[in-house]
Amino acid sequence: MRIVPVPCLKDNYAYLVIEGEHAAVVDPGEAKPMLDAAEREGVTIEQIWCTHHHPDHVGGVRALVDHGISAVIAHAHDTSRIDHVSRAVEDGDTVELHGRRARVLHNPGHTLGAISFYFEDCGAEPGAVFTGDTLFSAGCGRLFEGTAAMMHASLVKLASLPADVRVFFGHEYTEANLRFAVVVEPDNHAIPARVRDVSALRARGEASTPSTVGIERETNPFVRAPDAETFAALRARKDTFR
Repeated sequence: MRIVPVPCLKDNYAYLVIEGEHAAVVDPGEAKPMLDAAEREGVTIEQIWCTHHHPDHVGGVRALVDHGISAVIAHAHDTSRIDHVSRAVEDGDTVELHGRRARVLHNPGHTLGAISFYFEDCGAEPGAVFTGDTLFSAGCGRLFEGTAAMMHASLVKLASLPADVRVFFGHEYTEANLRFAVVVEPDNHAIPARVRDVSALRARGEASTPSTVGIERETNPFVRAPDAETFAALRARKDTFR
């Protein structure tokens, strides 16, 4: 299985998940970059997997459906908020791409219908989870619909995955998130090392996706929050951080 990050809009990432000549697209904020990427990779997009309903993640769904892709998967809470959903899923359901199965993890907090897609088996590569705007590298999404307790529980769920699982997130916010992390955890020596690694990547014009669950356990203040109250205070502080 191959995973190809596809930049969309200003700072979004969509992804092509590829098995042989078959592909699913995760969070197509735009249609054209996905179609262009599929042509470059020599694959056919057969499914659309949506982590949540925000337009910058699903803005390309309608055009992709018009292009002939009829399988659109989203959480049951989002069926009225995403165009052309053909299958509603719940926590624990699975989606399949040509023999590769991903488990749906319900992650309310950013939105009430937020989900991640978790591949335990990626062939020769470690597992992979597509987290949308729930878990970022060194950060997490804002609480637009859910509560701090919901989001804290969602992050705990994701952080419980094996340490080598690759985390494919929805936005290139990593450098800004790490600036906050340095401030709130000044004694965490893993964070400056992560800053150096990410700065080098970005200087070369490379994406910071994917991270790993292990890296997030070490350097993400939101994942490291011991309880919902601490998480809520961190999230409120980050909302006004500049």
